[in-house]
Amino acid sequence: MNEDSYEETLSFRLSLLNLISLGGAFFIIIVILVTFLIAFTDLREFIPGYPDANQRLLIVRNAQRVDSLAHIINRQDMFMSNIRMVLSGEVPEINDSVDNNETISSTTTQPINFERSEHDSIFRKQIENEEKFNFFAFHPATKETSFETNFFFTPLKGIISTPFGTFQGHYGVDIVANTGARVSAVMDGVVTFSGWTVETGYVIQIQHQENLISIYKHNERLLKKIGEVVKAGDAIAIVGNSGELTTGPHLHFELWHNGTPLNPQDYINF
Repeated sequence: MNEDSYEETLSFRLSLLNLISLGGAFFIIIVILVTFLIAFTDLREFIPGYPDANQRLLIVRNAQRVDSLAHIINRQDMFMSNIRMVLSGEVPEINDSVDNNETISSTTTQPINFERSEHDSIFRKQIENEEKFNFFAFHPATKETSFETNFFFTPLKGIISTPFGTFQGHYGVDIVANTGARVSAVMDGVVTFSGWTVETGYVIQIQHQENLISIYKHNERLLKKIGEVVKAGDAIAIVGNSGELTTGPHLHFELWHNGTPLNPQDYINF
C-alpha cells in the first residue's frame, strides 16, 4: 500500500502449492550447488572414504609395482621351469615373454628393412658436423706430451713489439709486419673458430693434437672456415689492423695447452 494515498501498489497471493513449489525449487538449487562444489573443488577430500590426491597417486604407483612384480615372477617361474627341463633332459621352451600377453616366436618375425631413412640421413649429417671438429679422430694422440720434440711452424716473420706477460693479461706475443703479409698455421689441426670480434677483429683459432690451441688475432682477412683441416705452414689469414685493441698492423699470436697460456717464444723462432 502507498503510505500517503493508501493505494494498492503491489499484490501477490500465497497458497500451499506456491509455497511447496518455491521450497522445492530452492532445495533443488541448493543440491545442485553443493554437488558442483563437491565434484569440482577439494571439498570432496573431506568426505569420509574418499581418497585424496596423494592416496590416489600411491594407488596408481602400487598398481604399477604389482604389475611389474607379477611380470618378474612370471619370468622367474619360466626360467626355473626351463632349468628343471634342462636338468631332466627335456627341451626347454625358447619363447621368452615380452609382455603379459605377447611372446616372440620365429613364426611372427618380419624381414628387416636396411634402406636409409630420412631420419638416418639427418643423424649421419649431425655426426659428421660434430666429428669434423674432433682432430683426434684423424690423428690419435700420443701418450706423452713433449713439445720439445714437436716442430712449430713460424706463423709470421717479424719483430715482436709486445712479449708474453701473464701478469699484464697479455697471453701472447705481438708480431709487427706489413699489411697483407701471410699468416701460417703453426701445426696440423682443425679450425674451431673463424670470425669477427669487436676487440680483436678477425680471429682464427686452430685445435691441434695433445689439446694444444693456437689463436691468431687482428687479421685483415681470414682464409679458412670453421671445420677445415689445415697443415703446418698453410696460409690461414692476412695480417691486418682490425679490432679496437690495436695500434697498427700486427699479429697477436697465442698458444694454449690444457687451458694454460704458453710463451710462444719458448717454442717458436720469430
